[in-house]
Amino acid sequence: MRARLLILAGAVLALLLATLTGCSDSGSGGGGKVRLRFQSLAWQKESVAATKELVKEWNATHPEIQVQYVQGSWDTVHDQLLTAFEGGEAPDVIHDASDDLADFAYGGYLADLRPLLPAALKEDIPARSWETATFGKGVFGVPFLQEPRVLIANTKILASSGVRIPTPEQPWTWEEFRQVAKRLSGKGRYGIAWPLREPVSITLNLGLSTGGQLFHREADGKVRVAFGEGDAAVPTVVHDQVNVDGSAARTTLGMGGSDTLPGFFGGRYAMAALGFSYRQQIVQQAPKGFEWTVLPAPAGSGGLAQGVSPQTLSVAEDSPHKKEAAEFIGFLLQPRNMVRLAQGDWMLPTGAAALKDPALHTARYGWATGAALAGALRSAPAQSVRGYPEWKDKVATPALQEYYSGAIDLGQLRKRLVKDGNLVLARYQR
Repeated sequence: MRARLLILAGAVLALLLATLTGCSDSGSGGGGKVRLRFQSLAWQKESVAATKELVKEWNATHPEIQVQYVQGSWDTVHDQLLTAFEGGEAPDVIHDASDDLADFAYGGYLADLRPLLPAALKEDIPARSWETATFGKGVFGVPFLQEPRVLIANTKILASSGVRIPTPEQPWTWEEFRQVAKRLSGKGRYGIAWPLREPVSITLNLGLSTGGQLFHREADGKVRVAFGEGDAAVPTVVHDQVNVDGSAARTTLGMGGSDTLPGFFGGRYAMAALGFSYRQQIVQQAPKGFEWTVLPAPAGSGGLAQGVSPQTLSVAEDSPHKKEAAEFIGFLLQPRNMVRLAQGDWMLPTGAAALKDPALHTARYGWATGAALAGALRSAPAQSVRGYPEWKDKVATPALQEYYSGAIDLGQLRKRLVKDGNLVLARYQR
């Protein structure tokens, strides 16, 4: 039933695209020109401007391969792409995140990029980043932007507390972090804000630092969920900060990262656990004279290891111009262009050459701290797991939200993530 509905929705979408863009399919226009549609998910003003400028530069220098910029949205991209694929209306070049690619890759909707990409691009991006877009024996996306989870701290509160300031070379342990958050709390102030409206990726990705993995691939290739000591370490710290220590604000559990910024600026939270790109909003919105700094996330038995789901560029399997689409991706991700995209999104490039750019190693706005963490970023645990979106939405999100709020204990969390989770994954692995 769902498939039939999606096919019907795809037909409707096809009619809308044809009406709005006048280009319901990719192909050669007059004069033998190749016309590609590039759906971008850039949304910040600087990021959109940088991306559109690069498209303009490409079109100016490649008159026979013209690219049309199409604006997409992170909020709806998975369902929108699925509908477009089913309806035969997918863009040629697709901007997404690596943890959203598994079902599309295994479903045959994305092209294997290995024979299409320029050698220089393949060599520039490290193997650990390519792993994030590798499904089975194919590579179905080019990972190009990534961001670590960091702690943004109020400099004045941190300095007055007398706590040790962590660095990428000497980070806090998770236990030390818990104690610091307690010291920073009091007089109407919480030591840490955890914006956990979307708790799953944060929990899984930070869990790599304590040896967590959660998803385990068996010899037969099937994936099962197992919740061990390493998986429990980070959730336990967060739970105890909220429910035992009182050092984490309960109200932020239902917030997104942006929602915590007014309280952070107002001194209600001494620190906030945020993605690296939130620095842009802080620069734009912080009151005059507000001082802040970027600190690495705590380290565990796995050091500073942290899971990431990089932004990716893919080519639709149904595109009649895969070679030209890959050439355009190669242009977008030349080192100098990757730096421009990274600066526009306030994120880190995956490419080794781009990451060496001096602009990304300045102390200003914490760029140097982020760049120092790049080598510790790993493929997020859920990258290649079929059925992960459903597991996340139906099982993990409500279970983690209840655990962090104190409604269920660790044993109940484990049971739901494992038992209910494996039932969901099993349907995708028959």
